[in-house]
Amino acid sequence: MTKSIVAIPARDEADRIGACLTALNSQRLRPDAVVLLLNNCTDATETIARAMAPCLDFQLRIFTLDLPNGRANAGHARRLAMRHAAQCAGNDGILLTTDADSVAPPEWLARNLAALRNGADVVCGRAIIDPLEAKLIPAHLHEDDARECRLIAALDHLAFLLDPEPHDPLPRHTEASGASLAVTLQAFNNAGGIPDISSGEDRAFVRALWMMDARVRHDPTIQVTVSGRIAGRASGGMADAIRRRMVRQDAFTDDQVEPARHAFRRYALRCRARHAWAGTADSTLAGDLGLPWARLSTCLSHPTFGAAWAALETSSPALQRRGVRFIDLPAEIAIAEALLRQAAIPETLAAD
Repeated sequence: MTKSIVAIPARDEADRIGACLTALNSQRLRPDAVVLLLNNCTDATETIARAMAPCLDFQLRIFTLDLPNGRANAGHARRLAMRHAAQCAGNDGILLTTDADSVAPPEWLARNLAALRNGADVVCGRAIIDPLEAKLIPAHLHEDDARECRLIAALDHLAFLLDPEPHDPLPRHTEASGASLAVTLQAFNNAGGIPDISSGEDRAFVRALWMMDARVRHDPTIQVTVSGRIAGRASGGMADAIRRRMVRQDAFTDDQVEPARHAFRRYALRCRARHAWAGTADSTLAGDLGLPWARLSTCLSHPTFGAAWAALETSSPALQRRGVRFIDLPAEIAIAEALLRQAAIPETLAAD
């Protein structure tokens, strides 16, 4: 029987860990075990968790570590937590991870398992800020976030129209958050586990899997609620961004955002590169990428398309990313939505 193991890194989460574990115990399909990795805690997180353990309907495995400076960070803690979870999972288990300040709805585990059964290798859920705590965040941050999300969604829709990935259909999202990830043990091992970096380990992990042509699913029905605190436990995380933007708006939006016309070109070129990697001749692709033919050939020789595309993004001047300033969001949204209408025309005509 396939085991499902949830990994949670935690640091000074005495106020939140009870709700997190209670939510996992209230799942319609409960996990077989939860690995709780306590990273340099100085509060009562461990005491609370151990007191709850006898009342839980899953095995709670607690690891208490005092990591040295330079290693006491969220990325390394999640890497260790997932490594312990993998050791508990058997030969063909399912690994999940969430955050210690999260609350998963009762269908969270079941929906993740269903997505994996439907063919995904890794499932990305969404992290939604607790509605009550969201009210404490200034309105201008919510407005900035809404515009940023609108552009991100439009660019992702363009990606789907120009270069669709059948395993990740619409509706979908673009998050890769450690608050809600599920992955098969095989895919986890193939990727070498969670990258050993201080922050951004969740995105880097999903990126590594995508480069291996793993089937990444961004399921919008899978969500967890997370805190909206501005005093975070992880440097470089959501809390840092909220606190910083409360004082002054960032000059640039999230690094996954780019000008709409550049995104349109990127995804059109990605589609052509995908076909070329699969063996379809494209005599103008090298020129359109600004690459010598020999360099294009070298990039396309990678054994997976994801790795080939990563090499092309590094090599091609046409694929170098440009950021989007917050003040330019309205104009970029208008361009992106116009391009969406343009890109959808052939699909509309085909349906008539």
